[in-house]
Amino acid sequence: MTPSFREILEVLNQHQVEFIVVGGVAAVIHGAPTTTFDLDTLVRVNRDNAERLSKALALLEARFREHREVIRPSTEDILAGGHLLLMTRAGPLDILGFIGENQRYEDLLDASLEVRMNVGSLMVLGLEALIAEKKRMGRTKDSAAVELLEEVLQRREQHD
Repeated sequence: MTPSFREILEVLNQHQVEFIVVGGVAAVIHGAPTTTFDLDTLVRVNRDNAERLSKALALLEARFREHREVIRPSTEDILAGGHLLLMTRAGPLDILGFIGENQRYEDLLDASLEVRMNVGSLMVLGLEALIAEKKRMGRTKDSAAVELLEEVLQRREQHD
């Protein structure tokens, strides 16, 4: 995990943001030898969590990536429940209100596992659910990730 992702995760944890790590960082946490350029987080979309997340994003100096001028995400942007593609002082961060077929935080919490790391406890999308999501997306980069993730799954099953 890169130092920039570490800082982002620490700040999110310090602010008690409810989120699940998904995407490439989840693959790395599961042991897949892959690289990723952003941190994808599926967040619980409710007022309390949005306010905590908004404070964390302010501390991280988050701004929308697609705008040349500095536009900072608001609590209302988070509550809209879509995708916020952000740049922070620590690196790129995607705040996702849903993934896949409109699967929200609450839908995937049971398919996630708690992982203790030096940044604290994190909820990470489970390996099987991550593989299913990567297959559903069908992008070239996801096909390569699926192969790596399936190898990790096979190794785990052999050791159980």
